[in-house]
Amino acid sequence: MSLTFIDLFILVLYVAAIISIGWISAKKVKNLDDFATGGRQYTSFFITATLSSSFIGGGFTTGLAEKVYSLGLIYVIALWGFSLKEILVAKYIAPQMVKFPTAYSVGDIMGQLYGKRSKIFTGISAFLVCAGILGAQLMAFGHICNVLLGISSQLGAIICALIVMAYSGSGGMRAVVANDTLHFCVLMVSLPLVFYFGTEAIGGIDKLYFYSSANFSNNIPYSSIALVFLSFFFGETLVPPYVQRLLIGKTVQHTIKGNLASGMLSVPFFFMIGLIGIIAIAMNPKLNPNLALPYVVLEAMPIGLKGLAIAGMMAIILSSADSFLNAASVSITHDVLTPILPRLTEPQKLLISKYSTYFVAISGLLFTLSLESAIDILLEAYMFWTPVVLVPFVAGVMGINRPKKAFLYSASAGIAVVALIRFLSLKHSAYFEVSIWGILANLIVFFGYREIPNTARKVV
Repeated sequence: MSLTFIDLFILVLYVAAIISIGWISAKKVKNLDDFATGGRQYTSFFITATLSSSFIGGGFTTGLAEKVYSLGLIYVIALWGFSLKEILVAKYIAPQMVKFPTAYSVGDIMGQLYGKRSKIFTGISAFLVCAGILGAQLMAFGHICNVLLGISSQLGAIICALIVMAYSGSGGMRAVVANDTLHFCVLMVSLPLVFYFGTEAIGGIDKLYFYSSANFSNNIPYSSIALVFLSFFFGETLVPPYVQRLLIGKTVQHTIKGNLASGMLSVPFFFMIGLIGIIAIAMNPKLNPNLALPYVVLEAMPIGLKGLAIAGMMAIILSSADSFLNAASVSITHDVLTPILPRLTEPQKLLISKYSTYFVAISGLLFTLSLESAIDILLEAYMFWTPVVLVPFVAGVMGINRPKKAFLYSASAGIAVVALIRFLSLKHSAYFEVSIWGILANLIVFFGYREIPNTARKVV
């Protein structure tokens, strides 16, 4: 099926709108604070909108639909690990952000807790995890373009990178939040419509229930689901864009409410996406699993609404991609280069942040060449973050005092364990086992590290 003129017009209009919003927002960006935090002016609604738009990306939509298509509806339970994590962050971590009123990034906070070297280390890790997760979004966008527009997946990924660079690279956080709010509104309308028309296309709720029961667990062990649950619980916990959302609120109460609402919203949303994966099975059991979600949009949606649904799918990808692109560029400038080159002026920092978005986008495109699944790219990217930063970050924010060197040693231990498992090919069927072992090694070394006192004897 080809798209009608009406559908294409809606699609072009939407792309033009988000680029225009980005350019308008860019006029208000005067320094790195504007680029990184948007002036810390946002209420709970905007925090909910931008945070939800950030994590409801290609991995958690097209990727989730693909996994449900292949492995069964049980895979949704694994994604609820992310939902639980976000609710706990709102309750326990968000209130602690009052301790860091001038922070721009995770690296900023880690620098205050563990020193300059830790800030640089965190900045490098932040760049890698953001580039990896961005790669998952670019891959998902490529698959969507392949099915809905008939162009190659690789070209679709490049188009996504160009669009998001056009507004995020110029407008920073101001452009990201403005567009994420638009994406959020479109998303909350379009995805339920896809679910409704998809359900009707297979014969109604009774048929959906039948196919869901028949495809609840396609021979995937419960132990594997438990490990994936843990991976999503830890994997994106306090990754750079989500920490930025903890730093942009007008007050801590706005931050808490925004994060809590976003976590609660993700529970039914992930379930709905999983059911769309089941709908795809009912419509075409021989489909390429990566194409499950866009296939339902193409086959089930009527003219006009199809264009809105495609815009919603674009919103899914772009809203996550822009957040990770912005966070990575801030990490490069503020966490890595600024400590090394302290004489950089504010205009120079802002300029470097804008241009570094191109470097991050290219790095994300390289990730799309490494794996065939958006979910697998996410799990690969998590290995650059959770075994390195997560434990020391949470401990420091919660007021647990440890020696500064504890971070460097624990991060090194996490990296060493991940590298060893990868080198020996001990990761059996999934990447998430690697991250869990890396986190455990980091935890043991971080709390087990003891500084050796200076016992040098006084020379007589």
